Amino acid sequence: MNNSKIKRFGSSCKFCNCLLNAANGPSVFCSCQYCIQFRSKASKEIATADILSFLSHQKTLLLNLALVLLVWGLWFVYTHPDSLSILQQNWPITLTMTLGSFIAGATSEGGGAIAFPIFTKVLHIQPQDAKVFSLAIQSIGMTAATLTIIVMRINVSWHFILWASLGGLFGVYIGSVMIAQLLSPGLLKMLFTAMIVSFAIALLILNWRQRAYNHHLPILYWREKMLIVFSGFVGGIMTGLVGNGIDIICFSVMVLLFRLPEKVSTPTSVVLMAFNAMAGFAIQLFVIGGFTAKVETYWLAAIPVVVIGAPLGAYICTHMSNKLIVVTLLALIFVELFSSLYLIPLTTDIVVISLAVFSTFSLLYCRMSAITKYIPLRQT
Repeated sequence: MNNSKIKRFGSSCKFCNCLLNAANGPSVFCSCQYCIQFRSKASKEIATADILSFLSHQKTLLLNLALVLLVWGLWFVYTHPDSLSILQQNWPITLTMTLGSFIAGATSEGGGAIAFPIFTKVLHIQPQDAKVFSLAIQSIGMTAATLTIIVMRINVSWHFILWASLGGLFGVYIGSVMIAQLLSPGLLKMLFTAMIVSFAIALLILNWRQRAYNHHLPILYWREKMLIVFSGFVGGIMTGLVGNGIDIICFSVMVLLFRLPEKVSTPTSVVLMAFNAMAGFAIQLFVIGGFTAKVETYWLAAIPVVVIGAPLGAYICTHMSNKLIVVTLLALIFVELFSSLYLIPLTTDIVVISLAVFSTFSLLYCRMSAITKYIPLRQT
C-alpha cells in the first residue's frame, strides 16, 4: 500500500471513510488493509511506550535505593556503636522528620516548615538550634529529593533556580551572620509564622479564580533577572533567620507573577531550598560554629528517615493535583498560626514587627497577582 495516500489523524481513511483520530485511531470494526495495519502499529507503539515508562521508573527506583543504602551505610559507620541509642533517645525528632521530609519533597514548604515550629513549640528546642537543624537536615533530605527530580526528569525552571540561588547565597549569609543574633527567640518564632501565614494569602489568591498558566518562564530580560535575584535574596534572609524561606517566597513569585503551574513551581522550589540549605549549613558549620554536639545528635536521629521521605514526597508530588497540594499547605499553615497565637507570649515589639512582615509579604503577593504582563494570551 502506498502510505502517501493515507491521510493523517483527524481525517478519514481513503479506503473505507472511517474516522482517524488521535484518541482512538480507525474503527476497531474496519477490516480494510490500512486500518488493520494502523491498529497493529498503534498497539506496538503503546506497548513500547509502556515498557520504556516501566524501565524509567525502575531506573529511578534503583538509583534512589542505591542512594538510601549509601547514606544509611555512611550513617551507620559514623554513629556505630551508638546507632540504635541515638534513634531511641531522640525518637520525637525522628518521628517529626518522617512527616517533615515527606512534606518537604511534596510541597513548596521545606522540611524546616515542619521542624522549626514543632521543635520550638512542642519539643521546646531553642530557635537557633531548630534553625541550624533545619538547614542541616534539609541539606540531606532536599538534596536527595533534588536527585530524584533530576533522575525522573521532572520539569523545573533551571533559569529561575540559577538567578534565585545567586540572590539566596548572599541573603542566607546576611540573615545568618548579621541579623539573626539581633532578634529574640520569640520574635524569630513569630517571624516564621508571619511568613507562612502570608503565604496562605498567596495560595488563596491562586485558587480564587480560574488561572491561565505559562508552561515555561517568559523571556528573561535584566529586569526579570534582577527581580528573581531579589526574591532569592529576601528568601535567603528568611532562611538565615528561621531555616526556611527561599522556597516559599520564590514559589509565590513563580506562580503569582510569572504564572507557572504549581507542578513546575513546587519541584523548582525544592531544588532551590536544597541549594540554599547547603549554603546556610556551610555558614553555620564553618563561619558561625552553630552546629553544636546537641544539634548534631538531632541531625543524626533524622537522617535515616529524611533520605527516604523527601524523594518519596517529590515522586508523590508528580501525581498530586494542584488542589490537593494547596489544601495540604493551607491545613499546615492553619495549625501553625493557631499554635503560635496560643503558645508564644506576644509582646508589643513581637506583634508590631510580625504584623509588618505579614502585611509587607501579603501586599507584595496581591500586587504580583494583579500584574498582567506575564499572563498568557490564552487559557491552557
